[in-house]
Order: sequence, then C-alpha cells, then structure tokens
Amino acid sequence: MRCEIVAVGTELLLGQIVDTNSAWLGEQLALAGIDHLFTTTVGDNRDRIESVLRTALDRSDAVIVCGGLGPTQDDITRDVIARVMGVELKLDDEVAERITAMFSARGRRMPASNLRQAEVPAGAIAISDPQPGTAPGLICPIGDKVLYAVPGVPRELRAIVEGAVLADLRRRSGSTAVIQSRVVRTWGESESGLAELLGGRIAALDAVGNPTIAFLASGIEGIKVRITAKADEEATVQATLAAEEAAVREVLGDLVFGADDETIEASAGVLLQEEGLTLGLAESLTGGLMASRAVDVPGSSRWFRGSIVSYASDVKHEVLGVQEGPMVSAEAVEGMAAGACKVLGSDVGLAVSGVAGPDEQEGRPVGTVYIGISMGGEVESTYVRLPGDRRQIREFTCISAFNWLRLRLLDRARARARQLA
Repeated sequence: MRCEIVAVGTELLLGQIVDTNSAWLGEQLALAGIDHLFTTTVGDNRDRIESVLRTALDRSDAVIVCGGLGPTQDDITRDVIARVMGVELKLDDEVAERITAMFSARGRRMPASNLRQAEVPAGAIAISDPQPGTAPGLICPIGDKVLYAVPGVPRELRAIVEGAVLADLRRRSGSTAVIQSRVVRTWGESESGLAELLGGRIAALDAVGNPTIAFLASGIEGIKVRITAKADEEATVQATLAAEEAAVREVLGDLVFGADDETIEASAGVLLQEEGLTLGLAESLTGGLMASRAVDVPGSSRWFRGSIVSYASDVKHEVLGVQEGPMVSAEAVEGMAAGACKVLGSDVGLAVSGVAGPDEQEGRPVGTVYIGISMGGEVESTYVRLPGDRRQIREFTCISAFNWLRLRLLDRARARARQLA
C-alpha cells in the first residue's frame, strides 16, 4: 500500500511552525510497513488544498491530511474533503455531544463555532476515541482509496494515528508483519566514527537484510543508532532487537549511554543510585539548565540534592568557598564542585564554568568550558572547547558535564567490582 502525507497550514509554508508531524508520521508508516512516497505542504486555500488532495489520491492508495480541523474560519480541511468526496457535511450528534461535554467539564463556555468540528462529510467515519482534543479525526473512503484527516496539534494527531489510523491502514493493506525499532543513544563520537566502528556489523546485517542499522543525528543529544527488525510475531521482533542491541553495545562500549528515550542525565542518575550516592550541582554559565534537566528525570529526588547557580563571582567565593583567581579555570570548578558537596550535603559535586559568548572572558575564547567533579574526597577537572552560539554552548555544556559524571561513575563501579572479585 502506498500512502501520502499532506500537511495543511499557511504557517508551515511561512516557517512560523516547524512541521514535526510529517516527520513523525513518516517514521510510523515505515514501522508499519506502509510505503510512504510523497509529503506535500499546502496553505489554507480551498482550491490549492483540493488540487493537492486530488493529485495525492490519483497516485497513492491512502492519504493522511494533517491540520485544518479546528473551529475557526481558516480551518477548511473538512469542507474541502467533502468537496473531493462529492458529498455534504452533516452534523454528527455524538461528536457534538462529546465536544459540549468537554467544555462543560472544564467549566468553560463553548463558542458556537466549535460545533463546526462536529460536521462530518457524509459517508465518513469520525474518530472520537482516543482523542484528547475537540477535533475528531476522519476516515473517508473514496472509491477503493481512503483519506484520513487528523488534527495538526501534535498530541492530538499522535493519539488518533496510534489509536485508529495505523490499525486501519494495516487492515486495508493486509499486512501482518510486525516492524519495530530500538534506538541506542551515544555521546562522544561522530556519525562517521560510529559507522566506522560498526562497519563490520552493518556489513553482516546487509547480507541477511534483517535487522537493519541506521544513524540519526540528534544535535546536542548525540548520535542515535536505530535498529529496526521485522518478523511475523512481536516476540520474535523483540528478541531480535535485544540481541542486536547487545551486539551494538559490545562494539561501542562506553559511548552508549542509554536506549530509546533515556537521557544522559537519567543514565547518570541510575549509576548514582546503584552506587548509593547523591549529586549536588554548582552552575555558572549554564544558569540552572543542568538542574532543570536533572529534575525532568522521574525519581530524581532519590539522587539529586539541588543546584547552586553561582553566576556571579562573589557567589562562588562567598557561598561555595572558591578561592580568588580566574573564574574560568580548573581551580575554580574544582572549588565549586567541592563547595557544592559541602553546602548541599551531597556525596558528589558537579560544577561547570566557562565562556558562552558573545565575547571572550578572562582572555578565554568563546566555547571554553571547565567541568569539575568532587567524589569520594577527590577533586578533578577537565576542559572542553564547545561549538555554537550562546544557547548551544550552554546546552552542550550540560550534556558534556553529565557524560563526564557518567564515565567517572562507571570507573568507580568497575573499580569496586574488581576489589570484590
């Protein structure tokens, strides 16, 4: 089955909103074994939307239309779909009742325009469950083809696609294969470097065709190695993914910090818990970003004590006890890390200081960053030179610091294991 995506919205063409929906849909279609050949973006214009939909239906078996299902005058997708189907819009009483009940439950007045969202092309099926928003999705049979309309709000789109659209596509395509992916997350090596390290493994997989390995660059979050497997049963797919993940981890070693949605700070948190340690932060140039990332991890209260945002030099001196001298230096971050342990009562102190720009500081060029760690009564530091603008340098600093902490905790765990052996 061939499927096409049509993203509706003038704001997408103007670059005011980034179209993440089409990228996500493309990934889901691939995992479902559905061929995805075209993606088109079109503005809020009736004639152009109609032209795009007719073209899509001519060359594809299924079309997913994103956006334009809201209650305002520029939300015209359902009207155009009715025109393409050659039918009238009819009020769906069940959808209307659900929309009314949602407003009532929130204690809000419902504008009359919201009932436009309950208008459904005759012959179409409204997808109301699961649905976190007011706009229902639509399944619209058109001859031997089908058109799906889903809201443009990502949370609502994903709920409808995962809950109804993908299942309907699989049923129509007759596909029974299970296709799933697992992502191995890495930090510290380039995409080409990972490809070189995994070259032998990739060549072996290419010879058999299943599973497959692909690389996904994720900006400050590192490089992802995506493993995709296909089989007739989910248990077989899961076993294949687990075996290949183990093989990838064996090759890449400490470059791997997690899988799927696991962040590097979550990985460090797991190691802290395993070692029975707590963490305190002292942040200068990151200004609280590291603490924000730490508290985003569920259960971080078990290992995270807090953070001191010592942006000003006198805070470093008076609160953390850092000695006089350059504040962008190894000595400064070592003092900050030790001070974090003392002030916050943590077992481990992690500190950062540097130059985020736009100008150099203390004779240090933009991108200069020092990271300090205090653990087990010992203090050490490292230096990195990071690329990017002010925001990017601060974000790179966060993940670089948490990664160095992760590596030091791995060293500690291995040393303890050797002692017990």
